[in-house]
Amino acid sequence: MKAFSLAGSTALVTGSTQGIGLAIAQGLRDSGAAVVFHGNTARPASVPADCAFLPGDLLDPDAPAALIAGAFRQKPALDLLVCNAGSFFDAPFLEMDLTRWDRTMNLNARATYFAVQAFARELIARQRPGAVVIVSSTNGLQSEEDSTAYDASKGALVMMTRTLAQALAPHRIRVNSIAPGLIRTPLTAPWIDTQAEKRRHYEKKILLARIGEPGDCAGAAAFLLSPAAGYVTGQVLVVDGGLTTGQIGRM
Repeated sequence: MKAFSLAGSTALVTGSTQGIGLAIAQGLRDSGAAVVFHGNTARPASVPADCAFLPGDLLDPDAPAALIAGAFRQKPALDLLVCNAGSFFDAPFLEMDLTRWDRTMNLNARATYFAVQAFARELIARQRPGAVVIVSSTNGLQSEEDSTAYDASKGALVMMTRTLAQALAPHRIRVNSIAPGLIRTPLTAPWIDTQAEKRRHYEKKILLARIGEPGDCAGAAAFLLSPAAGYVTGQVLVVDGGLTTGQIGRM
């Protein structure tokens, strides 16, 4: 269906040099969009040669607005935004400190909020519609051991999706979210590949009986950005293979 095509659109994907962000950016490109990649280091080999790339450390308070401004300079037709950049800095709750808390919230929540704000301002000034996908997590819906700050930040993104959808609906800007479950990324691969018992536990808990791959998130993001989701806003699409559906899983 043409409704699922992103031809004629331009997307910026934050944190798109590896993992879920890279898979989403590649998926949007495969769906026909021009894509601006982003990372916090110099341009890596993973970014296609024919795509724009912008560096920037989103922990810098001024970086989200600067990134959006740079993306519009490179691609004035920009109309899609995926806020994927984020990470995990937790320690057990009783050992958590202010530095780890601030780093988590500033990257995962603050940077997303102000990137969407800068993006929306640009679209409104140009009087054109757009769409945003925020990458939250099933950690925003269910808690995980020794993950208090990360869980709180991802829960903030779930509510941010809803409140920004309401704020931006009058300007024809849709805001939705995906909530990935356990996905094999550079962050999770070290324990997935070494802790066999823990991995088998998850494979039994996940209804589709496998740990997700970054590409599993790409189609969900492309759908939410596409005309096929033109009447969808303020929603959180869980992409977890059924991890959060059943209480116990297979014995």
